[in-house]
Amino acid sequence: MGLHSLALRAAATAALLTFSTLAHADSLTVKTAQGKVHGKTINDGKVKAWLGLPYAAPPTGELRWKAPQPAAKWSGERDAAKYGAHCAQNHVFDDMVFQDNGPSENCLFLNVYAPAAATAKAKLPVMFWIHGGGYSGGSGDEPRHNGDFLPLKGVVLVTINYRLGVFGFLATSDLASEAGGSAGNYGLMDAVAALQWVHANIRAFGGDPANVTIFGESAGSFAVSTLIAAPSARGLFAKAIGESGASFNRNSTAYVSPADRFASGDKFVAGLGVHSLAELRALPAQTLLDATKKPGVNFPQNVDGKFLTEPVPETYAAGKQAHIPLLAGWNSDEGGSIAALSTTTEQFRSRAAAMYKAPEKAEEFLKLYPAETDAQAQRSAIDLNGDQFIAFGTWRWIEAHRKTGDAPIYRYHFELAALPSKYHFGTFAFHSDDIEYVFGTLDTRPGETIRPEDRTLSEQMMSYWTNFAKTGDPNGPGLPTWPKYNDASYPLIHLNSPITAGPDELRPRYEFLEANPLAR
Repeated sequence: MGLHSLALRAAATAALLTFSTLAHADSLTVKTAQGKVHGKTINDGKVKAWLGLPYAAPPTGELRWKAPQPAAKWSGERDAAKYGAHCAQNHVFDDMVFQDNGPSENCLFLNVYAPAAATAKAKLPVMFWIHGGGYSGGSGDEPRHNGDFLPLKGVVLVTINYRLGVFGFLATSDLASEAGGSAGNYGLMDAVAALQWVHANIRAFGGDPANVTIFGESAGSFAVSTLIAAPSARGLFAKAIGESGASFNRNSTAYVSPADRFASGDKFVAGLGVHSLAELRALPAQTLLDATKKPGVNFPQNVDGKFLTEPVPETYAAGKQAHIPLLAGWNSDEGGSIAALSTTTEQFRSRAAAMYKAPEKAEEFLKLYPAETDAQAQRSAIDLNGDQFIAFGTWRWIEAHRKTGDAPIYRYHFELAALPSKYHFGTFAFHSDDIEYVFGTLDTRPGETIRPEDRTLSEQMMSYWTNFAKTGDPNGPGLPTWPKYNDASYPLIHLNSPITAGPDELRPRYEFLEANPLAR
């Protein structure tokens, strides 16, 4: 080959590389309704990420404790390579780690992750993650929620921030008067605003706005169960996944009347020494956060009169919730850390007698939560605490949707016990244990030995979750069969090593709790 030919080939190769580089760079620039954003690649170029995208206006000043307003438009190109601030909060849980520059009330940001090859024509299913943290802590940018791996299963992932605690859920009579009779649930309204943003913009990132799956853990799962019932969220998602939590606990303040909830908020505000909404909105964020540290102060979702006009279970009982496929479940040791202290047979039997004054009911209870030995009593204490905390409410949600939802349901029980680590002691499938398996982020766990069986289960769960997002059915090639949760034997899948499936053997326990509420 002559020098001229070699020169031509070199020039052609250089031109091709330049075109490829420009095309790749161009694929990181996306036009949204607010303006252009330029993202970056992660996971060795396998995933594209756009971070810190504002989906609503900063809820500060006059917008503090108001429904989210549209985000402002911008000219030019917005850098989307860094996370936006996480929402203002007190320290809640030690295992919550943030990757942004710090907390702020200006925090209504979301993050989008897509496979590197995805184009605006891809129409990939969208998975919309709502983080947990008791509605008082957490962020969409925690390392365990990273989008490095889940999009490799052929989905677009969205993680969001939403207002928390006093900023997201304060409800007072003055706020209600200002807003025409309703107050509270601003954090849930934020989630709806983020879903609306996804509906309007996600196609440009390669996602399908007609195929959105909302999913969340703990408070995020509470939010999922609530959004299915909320009229303002209708039509913004097609499927739902709930991990350990639902707005169905009998002791939930969501059952409190709006008037009582507003009175509770009024009492909190009275302790701040302000006399108007203007003064309240002028208080520094830290002043409000400090005031929430007092014992007994909390700000849950509520029946506000507009976003929710009735308790969530009533909406399901009437069949007025969205009739969409549901995948839901909980972990085997939700109450593990709470009950880790020694519990004897005598102590647990005394507890049963205190909860059920009628001796025959206490004995029936002890058949379902046996305490013949101290070891058995310890296990029953873990089970009872987990049921009271999370499991029973989640079961009630699944049952309610089974009865009136007119859609497939898939139930799981996560059982692979984690080894002790920096943030938990004992060998438990503890509350929130499932998150890193779903996201493929096990290596973000500090000080924990990750075993081959952990990685295998994570890969299987990622496939189940993304299969469900694609089709409404978690089953797929190479996976153990996951049966539908039907009326015959209420089968569920046991997420363990290995995975098995079978009838619900604990159903009598939950039927007893349903028929015999625990004494308060």
